[in-house]
Amino acid sequence: MRFVSVLVLLLTSFICVADYKPQDGDIIFQSSQSRQSLAVQQATNSPYSHMGIIFIKNGKPYVFEAANKVVYTPFEKWINRGKNRKYIIKRLKDHPLSQQEISHLKQVAHSFENKPYDIWFGWDDTYIYCSELVWKIYDRALALKIGQLQRIKDFNLSAPAVKQKLKERYGNNIPYQERVISPVAMFNSPLLITVDKHW
Repeated sequence: MRFVSVLVLLLTSFICVADYKPQDGDIIFQSSQSRQSLAVQQATNSPYSHMGIIFIKNGKPYVFEAANKVVYTPFEKWINRGKNRKYIIKRLKDHPLSQQEISHLKQVAHSFENKPYDIWFGWDDTYIYCSELVWKIYDRALALKIGQLQRIKDFNLSAPAVKQKLKERYGNNIPYQERVISPVAMFNSPLLITVDKHW
């Protein structure tokens, strides 16, 4: 019986991956292997420490992401960079994007291209971090707020890796009231539904 259950699970996972076709506006999550990944995971009590938005360019899928700077990364390359190649992809629930909406998303995305990564997690547009990028694209293009904004003080700041990063970035001047959007807050948004999972 257990063997049958495992077999069904494996087949279901295979079917899910095989059937998935990347679409403009899909949102992809992973556990990155960056130096700050553990701190993000501990602060948010979540395995998701990096994310991006998928756009199709010249017929091929890319992940638009805030890495060292905001860039388009080929889909497979982005997946290969994640921990154990695990990822989950979500899409707007009951809201197929029109061509006009996709165009708006891409226009807003273009305004962020090549901006440097924000290690301080500030809310202005001078520097941009991964979840901030995706949140602002959807908010400004379609007036959709995917995920609940929080303050730095709302996170688990007592975890060892988090305390170390806070000390490195802010010294003794931690901006506890700074607005922040985390990957897991977007992941948990009721506006989204999972369309592919390799986790």
